[in-house]
Amino acid sequence: MKRTILFFQAALACLLVGCKQVPESPRLQDEVRYVDPFIGTGFHGHTFPGVTRPYAMVQLSPDTHILGWDASSGYHYDDDHIYGFSHTHLSGTGIGDLGDVALLPFSGGDSIKPVATFKKDTEKATPGYYAVRLDNFGINVELTSTDRVGFHKYTYDNPKERRVLLDLGHILQPNWGHKLIGNQYLLVNDSTVEGTVKTQGWAHFHSMSYRITFSEPIETVYQYIGGKLRKDSLFLRLNTAEDLKFHYKFAEKAQPLYVKVALSVVDPEGAEKNLEAELPGWDFDKTREESTHIWNEALNLIQIEADPKVMVNFYTALYHTMIAPFAYQDVDGRYLGMDKKVHTAEPGYVNYSVFSLWDTFRALHPLMTIINPDLATDWGKVLVQGYKEGGILPKWPLASSYTGCMVGYPAVSVLADLVMKDLAEGDMSTWAEAGARSSVYREDLAEKFKGTRELDLITMHPYYKEKYGFVPADSVPESVSWGLEMAYEDWCISQIAKKAGNIELANEYAKKAEYYKRYLDPETKMMRPVMGDGSFRTPFNPRYSSHMKSDYTEGNAFQWSFFAPHDMDNFIAAIGGKKELETRLDTLFTTSSQIDGAEASGDITGLIGQYAHGNEPSHHMAYLYNWTDSPWKGQGYLDYIMQNFYTNEPDGIIGNEDCGQMSAWYVMSALGFYQVSPGIPVYTLGRPMVNKASMHVKGGIFEIVATNNSPANKYVKEVKLNGKVLETPFISHSDIINGGKLEFIMTDQPVK
Repeated sequence: MKRTILFFQAALACLLVGCKQVPESPRLQDEVRYVDPFIGTGFHGHTFPGVTRPYAMVQLSPDTHILGWDASSGYHYDDDHIYGFSHTHLSGTGIGDLGDVALLPFSGGDSIKPVATFKKDTEKATPGYYAVRLDNFGINVELTSTDRVGFHKYTYDNPKERRVLLDLGHILQPNWGHKLIGNQYLLVNDSTVEGTVKTQGWAHFHSMSYRITFSEPIETVYQYIGGKLRKDSLFLRLNTAEDLKFHYKFAEKAQPLYVKVALSVVDPEGAEKNLEAELPGWDFDKTREESTHIWNEALNLIQIEADPKVMVNFYTALYHTMIAPFAYQDVDGRYLGMDKKVHTAEPGYVNYSVFSLWDTFRALHPLMTIINPDLATDWGKVLVQGYKEGGILPKWPLASSYTGCMVGYPAVSVLADLVMKDLAEGDMSTWAEAGARSSVYREDLAEKFKGTRELDLITMHPYYKEKYGFVPADSVPESVSWGLEMAYEDWCISQIAKKAGNIELANEYAKKAEYYKRYLDPETKMMRPVMGDGSFRTPFNPRYSSHMKSDYTEGNAFQWSFFAPHDMDNFIAAIGGKKELETRLDTLFTTSSQIDGAEASGDITGLIGQYAHGNEPSHHMAYLYNWTDSPWKGQGYLDYIMQNFYTNEPDGIIGNEDCGQMSAWYVMSALGFYQVSPGIPVYTLGRPMVNKASMHVKGGIFEIVATNNSPANKYVKEVKLNGKVLETPFISHSDIINGGKLEFIMTDQPVK
């Protein structure tokens, strides 16, 4: 049968909810067994296999890759050597940083910087536990952690040569300008050291304090300052900008050596408090078991039944959505704010860092509004608090720095979605003010950030938008991407302003939300760069890409010509109606995958035609078939994407995982729905990969059933919500959080 079209405005008003039957609350299941932390560590997924807890500060993992793009997480699956086990990492990003406080057990030798070798078949990783054998040293390493403490266990074959390297000069991607700027070190007693490492990299300023406690006294210390062995005296205290390395030798004993490394975002005293609060004892197995239980509780937010490969993909993806943002705050409530000052949080407030917002506004944050709404609310508070501290909403905040990375001001998308789902807490006038002041060129902040990497946050794109109503391509690069995203984000600000009761501001930004139309070429039906004189740039090659230099961010015209998520009705009308939309989508998915340009963006991966699943601007496009009379086409492409671009292998993620966005897309899509426009609380339906799923929601349990589901039966014949047949492929946020049952009837034939 033909599916009728339903646009979001109608969906908000007309979606019906029948009487729901709420199933029994599911019991805790062992979902940890399905998680494979090695998925995403190959190709350019840039994830890491080490240990952490959900949204925890400590992310303890082996560093096997130091230089270049594939060093972004410090680990790449193809490597066979380990430089150290450092305690902080980024997951899935395209730029690296952190890698704080690296330890490496070793035996013998006189190298200042020993390097371990290992075989892949000795590596083991599950949530909260990592193990590997260091072949050249004859040492078995095991790792686990709490939120703020890394816990190491080293078992040496040779009890006479039990040594540990503490590398306080360890830096990821030093060839990208990342460097050490400060080192403070104190030998507290014969089994404890503490200090602070300060670095400059992607984050203009990053400071991490530590307290390291060994299970046995240190017998001998070899200290290297600036690469030179200092034999003259034992320095109990050091304060320098030089590289510091220490070799600790322990007495001959045929027993494991344990090490606890507590971190603090403020000072060594904070690290000591974190250690005392979270890991006062030495029971490694108990800590590991606690981590397993905590991860099981987190992963049980969604329980599914599916094909075994889908189970692994699903729970690994869900795991990856729980790595970042992470808590950036000590147990006593202190944290370093966006103003680089120490703050003490009010009771109940937790500060978070590492919001990859340009990526995660699309799926990670919408997913959390369903499965963890309290956390979603907390993240909104953190973004607004960042505005209060730093004067502008965070965009890719890292530690206490604005990196300014990527396009627009995407924090407002997260805030608007919370507003429209009744999850926003705080003064809405402040939220609206934060959005408005973050959407314009700020001379005060340009002066404040002058000479620092944080100046990347203040570009001229908003200035030109305000002056001309578009961003001229002959003035700044990536003009089209900025223009399109700012239009959507201005719409988000309009929604926040409405909630605040500021109708004048809401109307102002609603007008700006229409600026996307300025880039739409009525002849090619594509979003094209506009020159300062108002003409389209010529010649025009929709396949052309030049990373950070062309008119499109990490893509080309094909991959940016479908972005007007806040105004789908008018966008479709402007290109000629839903039949023309279908034609444009058909062309997108079936045209040649050739990308032109000698310096084309390496982020363009996972191609189906010119659709690029390896990067975020494409993530909503297969769902746009639901705005046509052929939703079955989108179902077919969704099936292909989930079958081919998400696998159980180390290279099983087709591009940068991006702090949970690639994974959140899979989780939502495997459940059978996706939110095309955060800020409009409506989800559009797709092709579920799970056979059954259940989620704890505000109203009880929301259950998803895919009847007759199989690899062959990839098309949707019919959908029922609480027993009533849906006439359109849309459901509302309230349909989900109120609890109930969504049933897909699957078939092997397209439903035309």
